[in-house]
Order: sequence, then C-alpha cells, then structure tokens
Amino acid sequence: MDDNKSEVPLTGITVKKEEDFSEWYTELLNKAELADIRYNVKGFIVYREWATITIRKMFKKTEDLLEKKGHLPLTMPSLIPESNFLLEAQHVEGFAPEVFWVTEAGSSGKLPERLALRPTSETALYKMYALWLRSYKDLPFKRYLSCQVWRYEGKMTRPFFRGREFHWIESHNVFATMEDAMKQVKEDMDSTYQILQDECCIPIIFFQRPEWDKFAGAVHTYAADALMGSGKVLQLPSTHLLGQNFAKPFQVKFVDNDGEEKYAYQTCYGPAQSRNYGAMIAYLGDDKGLVLPFDLAPVQIVIVPIFFKGKEKLVLDKASEVFKQLEEKYVVKIDDRDESVGSKFYYWELRGVPIRIEIGPKDIQKKQFVVVKRHDGQKFIIKETELVKRIDEIAQNYTNEIKKKSLVDFESQIELVYEKDSAIQAINNGKIVACGFCSIDFDGEKCAEVVEKEIGAFVRGKRVDEEKHEFANCLICGKPAGCTVYIARAY
Repeated sequence: MDDNKSEVPLTGITVKKEEDFSEWYTELLNKAELADIRYNVKGFIVYREWATITIRKMFKKTEDLLEKKGHLPLTMPSLIPESNFLLEAQHVEGFAPEVFWVTEAGSSGKLPERLALRPTSETALYKMYALWLRSYKDLPFKRYLSCQVWRYEGKMTRPFFRGREFHWIESHNVFATMEDAMKQVKEDMDSTYQILQDECCIPIIFFQRPEWDKFAGAVHTYAADALMGSGKVLQLPSTHLLGQNFAKPFQVKFVDNDGEEKYAYQTCYGPAQSRNYGAMIAYLGDDKGLVLPFDLAPVQIVIVPIFFKGKEKLVLDKASEVFKQLEEKYVVKIDDRDESVGSKFYYWELRGVPIRIEIGPKDIQKKQFVVVKRHDGQKFIIKETELVKRIDEIAQNYTNEIKKKSLVDFESQIELVYEKDSAIQAINNGKIVACGFCSIDFDGEKCAEVVEKEIGAFVRGKRVDEEKHEFANCLICGKPAGCTVYIARAY
C-alpha cells in the first residue's frame, strides 16, 4: 500500500448510492483504487492492491472450508486440447462461443491442434480422473483448483461483476452413486451460505435454475442469487449435479465392491471470488465508500495521530506504543502522512477500515483515546488502560453487527402475483415476483422469453429450500402450474 501523499479529494464519494448506483460504483472503484480498466486488452481488468488483498483473504477462507470438508488442492494447466473439449456435446455447444483459442506458438507457427484457454476445467480434469480412479475405495474423490478462467464475454464488462478473465475456485468431485453426488451439491450450498452470508454478509438464496439456464452438460444447476436490493439479484456461486454426463465420454469409471466396473457420478462447484468481492462491496458499501467485514479488511485498525505544533513527537510515540500493543493480533497502520486530519479520515473511511483510533495531545493528557467504528460511525471515548480489551470486543462483534443489519428476509422482498400486468408493476416497484409457472423444463422456455421481453426480468428458477407459495396456473400461458418460480431483474 502506498504511503505517499494521497490524491483522494476531501469530498470522498460525490454520488449517493441510492440515487445512482452505477455512478456510485464507478466512483468507489476509482477513488478507493480498487480496479483499473485502462489495461490495453478489452475486457481485461487490473485489480489494484486493496481489492487483491481482500480477494486473497476470501480465497483463503474458502480453501480452508473446502479442505475441512474433505477437498484437496490441485494445480492444472490453463490450456485444454480441442479434442478434450469436444467430448461432451452439450458442454462444447454451451461454451464454444466464449472460448479463447490458442492457435500459434513461438517460431514453429501454427499448432497441430487448437488449444482452449480454460473457460472451466471439466474437460481438462476428467481426462486425468479417468487415469487416477480405479476402485470404489478411491471414492469419494474431492479436489479443487484456485485459478483463473477466460471467457469471451460479449456483454459490457464491469470490474468484478463481469469480465473476460475472472478469478475463482472450482471443485470437481466424484462419487459412486447419484445420492452421494446430490449430498455434495447440498454441501456446496451450505458452504456458500457459510462464506457469503457468514463471512461476507451478503444475503443470498438458492434456486434450481431452469433447464435453458443451467450449466452446459449438467443434469441440474443450483445457483445462489445475492439479494442486492430494489428487486435486483446477482448470480454468485453455482453448484452443478453432473450425474454421468461427463463420466461416460471421459471414461471416469471405477470397480465397485461387487467387482463390476461402473461409471461414476460427478459434481462441480464454482465460487468466483472476484465476483463475490464485487457483490460484497456493492451491497455493503455506503455513501462514504467501502464497508468491509473485519476479517476481510486489508487494514483492520488505523491509528490517526492528531498533531499540534511542538507535540508531534509526544503524539507519535504514543501512537507507536498503541501500535505495538495491537500489531500481533491485528493488521494495524499508523497514518503519519503530511495531510490534514479530515483528509485522513476520508481516506480510510473510503477504504472501509473497520476501526479508527484517534490520538491527540489532549487524549494523552486525559489518558484516553477516541475510537470510531466504520460501519455505523459509532464513536467511543476509551480509557488507555482498557483500550486493548475494548478493541478486542469491537473486533469480535464487528462482522456480526454488519450481518445483522444487512441480511434481509427473502420473504420481505417478494410479491405474489397472478397476472402479467401485476408482475410488471411489482418488478417496476423493486420487488421479486413469485408466481406460478408451467415448467422449468424446456417446455417453459417460451414463457420465460415472454417474461424477459414483456416484464423486463428473468426467471431465476425454483426455490431450493422450503417452498411456501403455491399457484394454480402459469403466469404467462395459463396452463396448470407445474411449479412456483421467482422472477427478478438481474445485474
């Protein structure tokens, strides 16, 4: 992090989030120096230091959780031979339009076979799984990669939300039965709640995606939608029940305990940490800038010395003393730059540092400090002898406090509708629509197109947890409802 003189203006964010989210988000990215879009390959974005530190912390928490649940890490090549890629028909049809192809190398010129720059790793990994797996004793086989993937995104790119290169974890798992595979899907959903709701304070709900919107090659896809407010959602991690759709073409087989060779059942799961980060800063941020959960903040505590002429050394010495008391447990920084106090406050508020400690000559004289929490602005006068204890209490409760005020009840976001005009009105009023739908199989795709064109929203799918609402007829075609679906605008 740069200790040189800041160029951030005193005004901080100049646009209110509720009035113009798009401009607010752009200002946040620029003024907090989170990303730079000026890299000269379209759709490829530079993640700056402050964002990168938090994203690394998110990777670590997710990796630790996966390993706790029995996954082991792998490192795989980023290039996939076209012959691998073509083995699963639905998969290649789904991803081919988005693939970057490598066709030449060095002075040798054209390659004998095109190589795909990894859009996702199924077609690379499962060739290896066919070599590694032999017996039912090898199962379950749970592995993950922390890597980058590349997709030629045709829509307008936006830092963290949508790009042509993104940073994620993907887990790929093999089981003896479909039942075991489905248990893994449920475990993936539970892991997503643990990371996104408990650690990142983002409210989410899982839907089974419609057949026309599932992962290419999957039996079913289950995706987390973040509830971003104003009736909008953002797709975050999804987990896919693959069944034997990849096992058969890639020959992922095992000898069962009855001596018979059988095809395995598979799942895959892809938490995109760059996208999760974008959702977190967009959802939690306020008109001052970032709000970050305590564990994910690059700097957790900033000490701001308040200088008066002739008292500089006194104040700096006390700041250093406090720094030494806290540095073993927390990421702490002393801001001793030649800047006004107000400018320093704006600078660290913009960057979402959870705790600010202010130290001036009068504080030292009174043997006390001013401590300010970022997420709610609450200010405390704390005695010097109680500082460490009180900081520990604030730090321990900080993320839970954010979570309590940020996690919305899904039921409060929805409106039950029975007619298309009512759905249009509800969507325009910032609600998520619950309605009857003929089917989320391909039979319902034409009705979904009507939803998109005439209502201006998308069918997100069937709720995965307990469904509380039933409808007699499909909102669009009027046929008997095969299920209840949720319709929302999406980022």
